[in-house]
Amino acid sequence: MTSKIFKSIILVAITVLAACFVIITGLLYQYFTTVQANQLKDELRFAAGGAQQLGESYLEKMASDRYRLTWVAADGSIIYDSHADAASMENHTEREEIREAFASGTGSSIRKSQTLLERTVYEALRLEDGSVLRISVSRASVFVLVLGMLQPLTFVALFAAAFSAWLARRMAKRVVEPLNSLNLDNPMENEVYEELSPLLRRINAQQMEIKSQIQILKHKQDEFDQITANMKEALVLLDSGGRILSINPTARALFGACIDCVGEDFLSLERGQNMRRALEDAKAQGCSDFRERKKGKDYQFDLSRIDLDNKYHGMVILAFDITEQLNAEKHRQEFTANVSHELKTPLQTIIGSAELMENGIVKEKDIPCFAGRLRKEASRLITLIDDILHLSQLDEGLKMPREIVRLRDLAEEVCKNLADAAERKNVSLELCGDEGSLEGVRRLLYELVYNLCDNAIKYNVPGGSVKVCIENNGKELALSVQDTGIGIPAEHQEKVFERFYRVDKSHSKQTGGTGLGLSIVKHAAYYHGGKIELKSEENKGTTVKIVFNASEI
Repeated sequence: MTSKIFKSIILVAITVLAACFVIITGLLYQYFTTVQANQLKDELRFAAGGAQQLGESYLEKMASDRYRLTWVAADGSIIYDSHADAASMENHTEREEIREAFASGTGSSIRKSQTLLERTVYEALRLEDGSVLRISVSRASVFVLVLGMLQPLTFVALFAAAFSAWLARRMAKRVVEPLNSLNLDNPMENEVYEELSPLLRRINAQQMEIKSQIQILKHKQDEFDQITANMKEALVLLDSGGRILSINPTARALFGACIDCVGEDFLSLERGQNMRRALEDAKAQGCSDFRERKKGKDYQFDLSRIDLDNKYHGMVILAFDITEQLNAEKHRQEFTANVSHELKTPLQTIIGSAELMENGIVKEKDIPCFAGRLRKEASRLITLIDDILHLSQLDEGLKMPREIVRLRDLAEEVCKNLADAAERKNVSLELCGDEGSLEGVRRLLYELVYNLCDNAIKYNVPGGSVKVCIENNGKELALSVQDTGIGIPAEHQEKVFERFYRVDKSHSKQTGGTGLGLSIVKHAAYYHGGKIELKSEENKGTTVKIVFNASEI
């Protein structure tokens, strides 16, 4: 803007100076021309008066280098000429000024000289005897006047240009300085030119609208950040160039990215071939997915292309932790296989014995033995089915009716029901400890205590003991079952609570276990908010302790 103001003022100054030069030159030339013409007419009158009284002698006395006098007779011949021989001059009848003088008494004309710098001015006057006296003078053209004024005019032009430049710079600075100091953050607080008020009002209105839109966008961005920050899934948004637009904390942890990674190329963080191919497929087809194990966990990656106005604008990458899902699927498959195996074993025994009896191969004295085997395997089958049903209920997380259960009374009931089994194994069964009540599902708590005590009896040694103890310190309620049995090797202790897991399968078949007892214990304990502690030493015995939280008491 300063440059434009400067140029405008300089242009105006030059234009005004040029116009003044042209006007003044024209006026001066016109003035001097008028003065010269009047002087020439006066000289002609003086010469005419003298010529009429004294003749040629007077004209000779008036001869001058500045002007030329010519006396023309009535027939056009030359009587006298101050600059040439009259006899040798041609007839002047057809000269414009002479013709006008003969006709009207006076005449004048201007004729070009041999150069463009001069013109000849003629004035003629008719005398009383009919002759004409003419006077002529050379007049400089306007170019001569311009050339004569060129030096002073050049000085004036330079001075005017310099002064105009200084003035233009100063004026431009004074004009622009208030504009440069405008407070655009608060447009209505400025005190500047009144002409800028409409502009400042529009700027203020636009700023208010922009601030409102920024607040809305910031609010939406904060909502988006809060939502994505609390997502368990990893979320990454990419632009059309593959650069990161947004990445939530879960994704940063998954890909090992820093908090300032926005704007970086995503493939510089994740260089895996699977991700590279998935990005290419999603860009070409609209979506893609793959599974990959990262940092000890299994993830499902879903990629979706973002289009706007039928043009590719970016990519959305979602990563889900499917470790538990895969583990559950694996456990489900293992459970299905184990259930099939466990159900198949007693059924094969039942079918085999039944076929022998049906075909009459079994002797009559052996029938009671085969019948007992059938009953035993059928009972085992029923027990297995009951355990499977209980585990299914626990897996489904179904709500069951709760009640206040006295844990010591429950343990006494279990001990009574297992007294015969303990006596057959020659194992002593002892109950000790405090009274304690627990809000829970009585059937699940009964199965928990029963399975712990049943395992302690089954895997004990002849002459061994089982001690059931209830501890209540007012904050926690604990149930512990301690035996003097064969114990559990250290490498098996973390797995004994898995379904169908057996330390010694041959011994388990002898005892008739289903392999689901400790799994039921674990699920029942977790259902009631309890935690399990296991201490065991091979050939020295095992202690299983269930501690219930104070909030469940």
